[in-house]
Amino acid sequence: MNYFRTALLLAGMTALFMGVGFLIGGKGGLMIAFVVALAMNAWSYWNSDKAVLRMHNAQEVDARSAPEFYTMVQELAARARLPMPRVYIIDEPQPNAFATGRNPENAAVAATTGLLHSLSREEVAGVMAHELAHVKNHDTLIMTITATIAGAISMLANFGFLFSGNRENNGSPFGVIGSIAMMILAPIAAMIVQMAISRTREYQADKLGAEICGRPDWLASALGKIAGAAAHIENDTAERNPATAHMFIINPLSGHRMDNLFSTHPATENRIAALMELARGMGARPSVAPSGPASGPWGGSQRRSGPWG
Repeated sequence: MNYFRTALLLAGMTALFMGVGFLIGGKGGLMIAFVVALAMNAWSYWNSDKAVLRMHNAQEVDARSAPEFYTMVQELAARARLPMPRVYIIDEPQPNAFATGRNPENAAVAATTGLLHSLSREEVAGVMAHELAHVKNHDTLIMTITATIAGAISMLANFGFLFSGNRENNGSPFGVIGSIAMMILAPIAAMIVQMAISRTREYQADKLGAEICGRPDWLASALGKIAGAAAHIENDTAERNPATAHMFIINPLSGHRMDNLFSTHPATENRIAALMELARGMGARPSVAPSGPASGPWGGSQRRSGPWG
C-alpha cells in the first residue's frame, strides 16, 4: 500500500471539507471545519465501516444462517491468507458487493441478495475474491473514510446554500455566488477524489481476486452480468448514499442523478478484457461454470443457478 498517496488523498479530502467551511463561515467556519475534520477522521478510522454497513441495511450472517455463502468466503479468505472477515447480506435486488474495515483483522464483506440469486456459485466466488483482494491490499480503510468525508462535504455544501442569505454576516468573502458555486463544485471535487482512489484500485483488486479464486474468467463473467443488471435495476440505498458508490465492485448508481456524472469505476469492458488476458496467461478455460471438474478452490462441479437458487 502506498501510505504517502493515501495520506495525500485524505489530506485533499480534509482540505476540501475545510474549504467548504470557509465559504460558509469565513475564518471561523474554517477553524470549525478543521476541528470537525480531525474528529471525523478519528471517528471514521474506528467506526466508518459500521456506518457504511448501516447505510445499506446490511445484516450479518454466519455459518448457520447462510452456510454456503459463509463457507465460500471462509475458503477464499484461507486461500488469500487473510483472517476471516465478518460476512453481511444486503436485501437489494441489484447484484453488487463491497468490502469495508480499517484493516484485515477488522474487515467485512457484503453482498446483495441480487448477487447471490442471479450469479452462479463460481461467479459469486470471483466477486468475493475481488472484495477480499481489497482487504488484502488495505484499500478498505481509505475507501470507507473517503465515502464518509465525501458524504459530509455534500451535506455541508447543501447546508451552506440554505443559509447563504446570511453570508454578509459570517465573514465569507464570496456571498451568494460563492454558495451556489460551492453547492455545485464541492460534491464534484469530492467525486473526482473518489475517482482517483477507486479506478487504479479496481484493476489491482481484479488481478489479485482472480489469483485468489484461481479463475479470472469467473470474475470477468460476473462483472459483465453485474454491469448489465445495474443499468436497469436501481439500488435504493446506494441512490440515497451516493458517496459510497466507489466502494462497490460495479457502480451501483442508476445514472438518473447528477451523482453519477462521473464514474468512480473503470470501464467494465476494459476490466473484462484485462481479466480474460490474465485467464489466457494462466491457461484457464474461457468459460464460467464449466460442466466438468472445476480448477478453483472447490474441486468438483457446482450448481449453475447460484449458491441459493
